[in-house]
Amino acid sequence: MVWDCHTGQGTDIPLHGVTEVGCLLSEGPWLFVGVPNAVKAWNTLTSTEQSLDGPTGLVHALSVVNQMQMDFAGTEDGTIFAWKFNSAANAFEPVVSLAGHTLRVVSLVSGAGKLYSASMDHTIRVWDVESFQCIQTLRDHKSVVMSLLCWDDYLLSCSLDKTVKVWAATSSGALEVTYTHNEEHGVLALCGMNDEQSKPVFLCSCNDNSVRLYDLPSFKERCRLFSRNEVRVFQIGSGGLFFTGDGEGEIKVWKWDTRTL
Repeated sequence: MVWDCHTGQGTDIPLHGVTEVGCLLSEGPWLFVGVPNAVKAWNTLTSTEQSLDGPTGLVHALSVVNQMQMDFAGTEDGTIFAWKFNSAANAFEPVVSLAGHTLRVVSLVSGAGKLYSASMDHTIRVWDVESFQCIQTLRDHKSVVMSLLCWDDYLLSCSLDKTVKVWAATSSGALEVTYTHNEEHGVLALCGMNDEQSKPVFLCSCNDNSVRLYDLPSFKERCRLFSRNEVRVFQIGSGGLFFTGDGEGEIKVWKWDTRTL
């Protein structure tokens, strides 16, 4: 479904032959959908669909590097596939596959010329998006790394080991942990946004069906939100809106209330 944030009305997008969806990513006019053995790219302006083939198994993570017009997909077997948009052919063409993770890739983000991948193998890999080489493997988490977030000069990661880690680059360019935030439960997803006063707020969902909101950089807890099931995805909207999606398929729309927050 594609939802209008102003009216709350939804429109079905027909993805022919698709029985399971692993992830979604909206970028410009494109909607990318991770499905078994492919990524479906739907152009919302022309209502045309392309199939980006190559993956084996369900695609669980997607990321776009805008300056290179490249789409990356993390798969069930730990491989990351990349396609580049060919404007002359008006199509995405395969570029490379990246091997290194030994289990499912569950999160992909990009920033500062790098691609970051998180996996069920407990590691985060840092990839140079020009050479397609893995330049660092981060092994500080003790369980599945569930989600990644690039924010300013920092990389944030969360895990079922009940921690959120903040990473920053050293003088050599390598990432190291500068702060570890501990939770009582496993952490499933991360998000960051500014509130109505433009103050940075960090959101993380835990497997006790809650979402915790923290002020940054202090990590002082601001409030908690609760759901009937685990919140697995966040999405930031315009006008101070943000969205949560849980394991029961329920989507909630939230807006900052400065009287209480």
